[in-house]
Amino acid sequence: MTTEIKRLIRVRVEKGATFKRDGYGKKKQLSDSWRKPKGQHNKQREQKKAKGALPKPGFGSPIAVRGMHPSGFFEVLISSVKELEGIDPKTHAIRIGATVGERTRVGLQEKAIAEGFKVLNARSVKTGTNQKTVQKPEKVTDKKQSEDKKPAKSKAVAVAVKKDTKKADTKKADTKKADTKKAESKKSEKTVEEVEKKAPVKEKKSAQPKAEPAEKAPEKTKAADPSKTTKKTAKPKTEEPEKAKAKPKAAAKPTAKKKTESEVKKNE
Repeated sequence: MTTEIKRLIRVRVEKGATFKRDGYGKKKQLSDSWRKPKGQHNKQREQKKAKGALPKPGFGSPIAVRGMHPSGFFEVLISSVKELEGIDPKTHAIRIGATVGERTRVGLQEKAIAEGFKVLNARSVKTGTNQKTVQKPEKVTDKKQSEDKKPAKSKAVAVAVKKDTKKADTKKADTKKADTKKAESKKSEKTVEEVEKKAPVKEKKSAQPKAEPAEKAPEKTKAADPSKTTKKTAKPKTEEPEKAKAKPKAAAKPTAKKKTESEVKKNE
């Protein structure tokens, strides 16, 4: 592709305008593909600035580049090997049809590439399942880096190392916890001892046994008469006067006189 063609393609891109039909954003069923406005009061037909431009001769692309693919080739649609005849690989590129099967596509694509055509929709063909990918050797900049590199450890060894590190971490955490507990207990004991030293507990005075009054009585007072010291006998409890007053006395029953024989006869 020459520099002139590249320049013309760039001009086409800068000049290119997208013409859209009027009212495509008002209704969902209308596509943005161009339709000429024909309404009597249509603002796009009247060439109002906000309603979009109309297609005119000035928007056309240069004739040398008109219909050309951005790669610089004119593309040709192909579906068989016979259609490759009469096509120039310097100016034309090939696009294989979508309806072509995989078996025919493989042969057509290989022949087109062999003849020097550019295939725009080329696919990677699977020749077999047991394909070996060739790995490129890594570039070593310094010899020291290659010597310092250690062989990769296997997965089992890596898992074992991780388990050992986890166990060591748990043991360290347990020892730290135990040390902190011991330090806290020692601090609490020290504080208790300091408090006891600053404020000693006062000892309670032992209560002296009181002397019995029976022993002191003969020393202070004279010997009392046996008649006065004798305890008074408890009098029998009498009923309270209120209860006695409250009880009414039973009325005296009249004594019936015995009738004599003479009185009995009189009554008869």
